[in-house]
Amino acid sequence: MRKIWLLGLLLLMCLKGIAQNDSLVKQDRSDFAPLEISKEDLRTYLEDDAFNYEIVKADNSWLDALQNWFYNLLIGFFEWLFGMEQAVGYLAVFLRFLPYILLAILLFLIIRFFIKANTRSLIYSQKNPNLVVLSEEERIIKTENIQELIQEALAQNNYRLAIRYYYLFILKMLTERELIDWQLQKTNDDYIRELSGNALKSSFSKATLLYDYIWYGEFNIDQERYTKAENVFVSLKNAIGSNV
Repeated sequence: MRKIWLLGLLLLMCLKGIAQNDSLVKQDRSDFAPLEISKEDLRTYLEDDAFNYEIVKADNSWLDALQNWFYNLLIGFFEWLFGMEQAVGYLAVFLRFLPYILLAILLFLIIRFFIKANTRSLIYSQKNPNLVVLSEEERIIKTENIQELIQEALAQNNYRLAIRYYYLFILKMLTERELIDWQLQKTNDDYIRELSGNALKSSFSKATLLYDYIWYGEFNIDQERYTKAENVFVSLKNAIGSNV
């Protein structure tokens, strides 16, 4: 009997605690007026890029297309070589960066080539005291006695250099007679075009071809070959002198 009484007392205390935690839901009986949104209100949001969620797919450029083609080609090769799972699993990241790696290697090789070319040119010019540097061309044409330079080169049996000086002498004569407009940045083909319509064009073209073969081709010539080449330049020099 005593136990029943204690059990009832505990039950009563639990019900009392539950009753204290209960709360009544208060109903909101206020009136709600519908909010009207005009087209002008919507226009503000429609014209705001921050609320534009449309995804626009950009057109791929030719560079992107080339990169994707190369990437897919490598993927196909490695898939054939190692199998589908290995090519995708282990090599996917490597293949994605491989085009950039190859481009970096290509740029490195190009830069290295130009550095070595400039170095060889500098060494060659230091070893060859008779070499005429291109930047000296203007000084030779405008200030030097080119005929004396020709004789000095012949005295040293440097026939190739003598041909170089002879061609510069021809350019000087054409410039003095205003048959060409000599400029350092111009090419020999430019001077040939400037002589279009002139009887000297054919002879000058022949002398230019001979000069390019001997000088830029870096072919050493003996006295016999020099004499044959000299006849061409002497004939052209006389023709220029008689041209009025």
